[in-house]
Amino acid sequence: MLLRLRDRTLSWPRRGCVMGILNINDDSFSGDGKVDFTWAAHRAMEMIEEGADIVDVGAESARTNRKAISPAEEIERFLGFCKQWEKVVAQAKPRDNQQVWPPVLSANTWRPEVVAAVLEMGVELINDMSGLPDNQNALACTKSGAALLVMHSVGEPKVDHSHVRWPDVMSSMEDFFAEKLAQCDEAGLSREQVILDPGFGFAKSAQDDLVVLRDLSRLTRFDRPLLLPVGRKGFIGETLEIKEPADRDAATLGCVSAGHSRGAAIYRVHEVKGSFELLKVLQGLEK
Repeated sequence: MLLRLRDRTLSWPRRGCVMGILNINDDSFSGDGKVDFTWAAHRAMEMIEEGADIVDVGAESARTNRKAISPAEEIERFLGFCKQWEKVVAQAKPRDNQQVWPPVLSANTWRPEVVAAVLEMGVELINDMSGLPDNQNALACTKSGAALLVMHSVGEPKVDHSHVRWPDVMSSMEDFFAEKLAQCDEAGLSREQVILDPGFGFAKSAQDDLVVLRDLSRLTRFDRPLLLPVGRKGFIGETLEIKEPADRDAATLGCVSAGHSRGAAIYRVHEVKGSFELLKVLQGLEK
């Protein structure tokens, strides 16, 4: 299985890729973001040296109880960080010889004008939480050569869809991804440029999320890298009655282990060091 980026290709089987979460905003649900580019550059380097293969930068929180920032402000935040990216990578050291190098720069965004702007900044991966309501972002990735992460959800981002209930969440998700992959085909985007994201916490109850984690292997039928974005997620807090997101890292590692056995390829987490170490040990057990 291959993932094509702008000028390089990743292949599986390989150790699972760790996607470190970098929030350049001050209202992340996990309380770990700042609108501070010096801090962001330091944190990016720290994550890379902890083993991150991908750094996923978010300039706007996905929280539905926070007002959206303007596209101009979102672009300005990305630009402030991207100006430092080459220097960060030049100074960082890989943790081992299997780490994706240089690390992949990913932008967690969805509005087409922002997507177009960050692609001009050299971003290799668009982490799109919109669910592709149209072809604009797929077309932008086709033109640039960047990869596109397609997330399962319903409705517009930053709107509360917690009321949505799924009679059969996995069957609905399979239908969704079949439709979105066909949409990418129409936009001229190679399937080798697409990652699938089951969208934990988006238009799903905690029980839905547990079902998705349990049955994740059903999505391997699409032969695309599967993202497991379980870092400090709400279903962990609800299941374990842990209110503070920062206290959910141990349980997150349990979810990473479960995802590894069910076909996940990329793990989006806050706690990079522990995730890297877990995945490396699991890889060692397979030899």
